[in-house]
Amino acid sequence: MAKNLSAKIGEMEFDGLITGIYPPPSVSGGVIAKASGEAVTYKRGTVLGFKAGEEDGKLYIMADGAEVTPSCILCDDIEVDTKDDVTVPVYIAGCFDPEKVITKDEYALKAADLDNLRMRGIVFKAASAAV
Repeated sequence: MAKNLSAKIGEMEFDGLITGIYPPPSVSGGVIAKASGEAVTYKRGTVLGFKAGEEDGKLYIMADGAEVTPSCILCDDIEVDTKDDVTVPVYIAGCFDPEKVITKDEYALKAADLDNLRMRGIVFKAASAAV
């Protein structure tokens, strides 16, 4: 017996993070370094990158004084504890709303950060208001 091809299989709330279809969103895996001090929850839309001078390939949140080169955006909320690094899905390309991305302590992405992301296929475009 054939299944109903129009059956509802789930729900998703629109959060406005992705604002365009070009460049198309592309997802890959990344490893977030374990938390230092206490466990922390990173939200969808967090800008992550690699620390300068470290060759371990682990991702860190963009923050003042962290010397992090941005490279991707977190796909889903994730809790990072102090025991283990965490493998997560990240956007490595796509068009995102600059008002929806997250950094630590309200770090403002600089022109060099935006250039690094653009070179990797991540661009920013504000969402247009619905009429």
